Amino acid sequence: MNATDNTGAHARLEAVRERIAAAEARFGRAHGSVQLLAVSKVQPAELIRAAHDHGQLAFGESYVQEACDKQALLADLALDWHFIGRIQSNKTKLIAEHFSWVHGLSDLRHAQRLGEHRRASGETPLRCCLQVNLSSEASKAGVEPDALPTLLARCTEIAGLRIEGLMTLPAPSDDIETQRRPFAELRALRDRLATPEQPLETLSMGLSDDLEAAVAEGATMVRIGTAVFGPRPRR
Repeated sequence: MNATDNTGAHARLEAVRERIAAAEARFGRAHGSVQLLAVSKVQPAELIRAAHDHGQLAFGESYVQEACDKQALLADLALDWHFIGRIQSNKTKLIAEHFSWVHGLSDLRHAQRLGEHRRASGETPLRCCLQVNLSSEASKAGVEPDALPTLLARCTEIAGLRIEGLMTLPAPSDDIETQRRPFAELRALRDRLATPEQPLETLSMGLSDDLEAAVAEGATMVRIGTAVFGPRPRR
């Protein structure tokens, strides 16, 4: 990567950090209460390295083999890898072995396989967010809200997993009040299901276009890709 590219990467990253900080201040959130997950899927390893050089540690990937290849290239860095794509049964072993977080867990069979493989790998428990489908869109992954309590109870029992919280990916909207509604619904679900033993502290919600709405409704982690790395190259 040349110096100009590195400068651009730093500027984009700082702009996103400033945007998060501004949203925290605007909506009465504590400074630093919202973590940036830099979505690096289909981006080259050198851009991830540049972001790390400017203090970014958490990266989100959607394609398992692509992520494993980049992890090998960046093995000299202490990075926190999050799997944010659709989970496939034949990829659960690689996910369990190569990631510290999974966002988008909504299938009990996948949870059981991930826990089994994680235990076999000898790693610490795999940190997971359960994905909730709040729009009832057939094309969207996620468990329906009515089924969430049962899935949470079953997943909590699986050795090798630690359920950290909830995640959602609502339908896009340009209106902040419309954007806020599903995020508020997810927060309400979390508040209803959380217990001292299972606090569900993580709310993984908010992308580049609805970051402010997510922060307003309690997001603790926002998943930002293009705003951090620039346009995605074709995969």
